[in-house]
Amino acid sequence: MTLKDIIKDLPTLPGIYKYFDKTGTIIYVGKAKNLKKRVSSYFTKQHENGKTRVLVSKINHIEFIVVDNETEALLLENSLIKQHQPRYNMMLKDDKSFPLIRITKERFPKVYPMRNPKYDGSQYFGPYTSAKSMHIILDLVKSLYPLRNCNYNLSEENIRNGKFKACLEYQIGNCNAPCVGKESEEEYMESIKHVRNILKGNFSGVRKHLKEKMLEASDNMEFEEAAKFKQRMDLLEMFKTKSTVVSHTITDVDVFTAMLDDKRAFVNFLKVNNGMVVQAKSVEYKLKMDESLPDVLAMAIPDFRQKYRSTSKEIIVQTDLDLFEDLKITVPKAGDKKKLLELSIRNVLYYKKQKLDQYEKLNPGSRADRLMAKMKEDLRLSEEPRHIECFDNSNLQGTNPVSACVVFRDGKPYKKDYRHFNIKTVIGPNDFDSMKEVIRRRYTRLVKENKSLPQLIVVDGGKGQLSSTVDTLKEIGVYGQVAVVGIAKRLEEIYYPGDSLPMYIDKTSETLKVIQHMRDEAHRFGITHHRNKRSKQMTQSELGQITGIGDKTTQQLLAHFKSVKKIKEVGLDQLAEVIGQSKAGIVYNHFHKSDDQA
Repeated sequence: MTLKDIIKDLPTLPGIYKYFDKTGTIIYVGKAKNLKKRVSSYFTKQHENGKTRVLVSKINHIEFIVVDNETEALLLENSLIKQHQPRYNMMLKDDKSFPLIRITKERFPKVYPMRNPKYDGSQYFGPYTSAKSMHIILDLVKSLYPLRNCNYNLSEENIRNGKFKACLEYQIGNCNAPCVGKESEEEYMESIKHVRNILKGNFSGVRKHLKEKMLEASDNMEFEEAAKFKQRMDLLEMFKTKSTVVSHTITDVDVFTAMLDDKRAFVNFLKVNNGMVVQAKSVEYKLKMDESLPDVLAMAIPDFRQKYRSTSKEIIVQTDLDLFEDLKITVPKAGDKKKLLELSIRNVLYYKKQKLDQYEKLNPGSRADRLMAKMKEDLRLSEEPRHIECFDNSNLQGTNPVSACVVFRDGKPYKKDYRHFNIKTVIGPNDFDSMKEVIRRRYTRLVKENKSLPQLIVVDGGKGQLSSTVDTLKEIGVYGQVAVVGIAKRLEEIYYPGDSLPMYIDKTSETLKVIQHMRDEAHRFGITHHRNKRSKQMTQSELGQITGIGDKTTQQLLAHFKSVKKIKEVGLDQLAEVIGQSKAGIVYNHFHKSDDQA
């Protein structure tokens, strides 16, 4: 796959990208808010920096990892640069870590910032992408919940024996002096509980508290104090909570996810060490038989762990595995591990799409084959729907009823076979009878002309329109030779003959996308014809009001001048050249009689 093809298929999402030279060595790691736009800029701009030009000349291959936002991209970029030390990365190569907030494990815990965590039972929150954002939340915590910052050993015995004295922090209101018994351990731990909620991003209670304080200060005419609370509310709103890419609650795990196609399996691997993603790789496996998702993972996990020399004792996967007795297998339902799993799933999905797009470019017919097999499975059909016809009725308050039939072949519009129908036997807005008329006319003609029937008929509507279609197909004698379904207004509802309950198709399925496309096409095609018909009728009605001017003359005028507006604007001589002097005088006088009277 060429660099041009890789860049073309990049998603327009945040993430990190890795550049490799011809030896397979990572030479640069970068972050991007928009991967496609950022990576493309390296190859479309003239770079003044000589090192950038050299970097671009050495790029032989590109890989990427999709994340949720720029914050996650920055953190993942940092961890990968530290892991691989790419030659052309100038920033973030030192061992300086991103700041964390630590809640110590002791009686009357302290809350303070640090960079290098110690796994002594303390709890860590972060990392934060800037010290400023971390200090904003710390200042907020301290203003709401005064906590100690001393290093005293606040044992029950020391406090009871009066070993300490209240310090200046108590005097200025920054601490409630638990060291001298002015705050109980129970009261202090209640404050720590609220602090944990704030650091986890549970801000609703804090917002409510700040707003109450602000209103209270305002009611007491303490406007400066109210402004401070308002400022804290604004800072809280701007603050971003912790990243899902790096988590110090997860020290050493491997994450594996897989997606299967008919002939291939796509597997993503994330290696997490000390809470940081240090490896990320996606690969493709060719399926030999009808292997299941657990089969694929059972094959891929040992392969990856051996290659990357992983000794992690825990593996995060998307489905239960009855394997690997010496490893802990986790299928997370919530929390940081669930977020890591979702990150891996997003990356394997993009990898799968990239590979399938690449394969289908080389084998154009493969997409149609894959799509037809998928639609046959999703819609429970007996054969692949290579030829599909979809019907939609249109009318405006019962006037000018029309119907449209659009035709799809191999999942794509086949506009050559699109057909319009003017409803002839139905008076007023009656969708059921209109559908019967159109179905009867369409398939009676196909049978009479000995033309092939579609494999699937789709009607726009629920059980009523579907029943009308089925009854008519039975009259014609073709029911059973072609499958038919109805699409309710909510596109995911598929109705089948004789089944009162609808079937729901996965909203991300290609099958549903084809059906949506068909319905939109039928609606567009029908509405366009309906509007043209109404416009033509209104136009002909206006010219038809002129005594002495018949349909033939009306058609001559419209064919030459294109519109009634133009006919009104031209002179008598121009009209006479088209329809003769006598009729020209009648038309001209009709549209200009008010001028003559004036």
